[in-house]
Amino acid sequence: MSAAGHETPLSFGGTSAGSASMGLVLLHGRGASARDILGLGDALGLPDVATVAPQAPGHSWWPTSFLAPTQVMEPHVEAGLAAIETAISALEADGLSRERIVVAGFSQGGCLALEYGARRGGLAGILGLSAGLVGTADAPGTPDPALYGHAAKAFDYATDLSGIPVTITVHAQDPHIPLKRAEDSASVFRKLGAEVMLDVTPGPGHGLTQAGVTALRAALNR
Repeated sequence: MSAAGHETPLSFGGTSAGSASMGLVLLHGRGASARDILGLGDALGLPDVATVAPQAPGHSWWPTSFLAPTQVMEPHVEAGLAAIETAISALEADGLSRERIVVAGFSQGGCLALEYGARRGGLAGILGLSAGLVGTADAPGTPDPALYGHAAKAFDYATDLSGIPVTITVHAQDPHIPLKRAEDSASVFRKLGAEVMLDVTPGPGHGLTQAGVTALRAALNR
């Protein structure tokens, strides 16, 4: 399978989509690459999964915190959502339906995965590892210390996610992802009908957790 013809550079791993039972779109974090995040797919040890990872320009999906105002974030979010669509289309072209595709990401990529799932739906699973929703608009109010001095966001989604598994992981003291945003994100997905697991690792940190890897494997084994 080749990334030629795609506007977004894609890297592929796992088995071919034509013979796979499930597809996995993986989204890397800031400073990393599509090739880096494909290692997570390989580590799952699932031989019948086709994996694809889009590459963010400059190795970053956006240049600031995901908590930044909507006017700053939205152009970057839209570009990221388009990159996910390109990755999904590559799997669909080889015969995998959206209902057999999981979208997962870490850090910035995790935030983007959650945002895609909340806005578009129609997936086998959604995982934001060390992540939270970006939001659809700025909410009224003043900067909130629980959001690291940023203002709150509105979460105006109308997607039906009934029965879709959604996993959000975060450290209790994550320097990039406020616990409040992760908790609010879990509440949003529950309201959309998703089967939500929020896993909070005690203490400081920002990284992949065993709970996140286990949830990803479970989503691909459904």
